[in-house]
This record gives sequence, C-alpha cells and structure tokens, in this order.
Amino acid sequence: MIKYKKIRIGKKYIEALWVRLQRKNLILLRGAKGYVMCGYLNLSAAQMFKDAAVKITGVSTIEEALKASVHSLSHPARKLGISKGQPIKDVLRIIA
Repeated sequence: MIKYKKIRIGKKYIEALWVRLQRKNLILLRGAKGYVMCGYLNLSAAQMFKDAAVKITGVSTIEEALKASVHSLSHPARKLGISKGQPIKDVLRIIA
C-alpha cells in the first residue's frame, strides 16, 4: 500500500510519501531544497549525492514523522541551517 499527500507549509508544499513494506513503513517528506527520510533510506548515499537530507527514526506514519526531530543529517542540510535535534516542522519550513 502507498499513501501520498501534499502538506502545506506557509505558501509552499511538502510531498509526503508513506509506503507499507514487509515489516516496517518507508516515509519520505520532500521539499524543493531537500528531504526528510526514515531509517530505511541511506544517509551516506544522500551525502555522496550532495543532497540536503535529514534522517528521522522511530516513526511509522506521516503524522509521527511530522512530530519527530532530526536524528542525523547531511552536510548540505547543515548548510541550510538544519541541526541535530531540531523539530521536523522547523526543518520543513527550511526545505519547502
């Protein structure tokens, strides 16, 4: 099963994707400047491609992802002003 929705952040939108996999869920929140990913996705690969990426953990729904905070992040995400422990709602304003 796959769920997709757009989330309004001010005058911009974030795309939210939820995919049910065999044991866990894959979650991705994508903005124009970067994205938030769950632990299923690879932060090292995001770093290699110079993506502004933020990793969250312990979430299984889009709603939980929106309440999470930054677990780890790529160097390009740091350059945008994002930091470890920052609430994802603040991150979304930056990457939207």
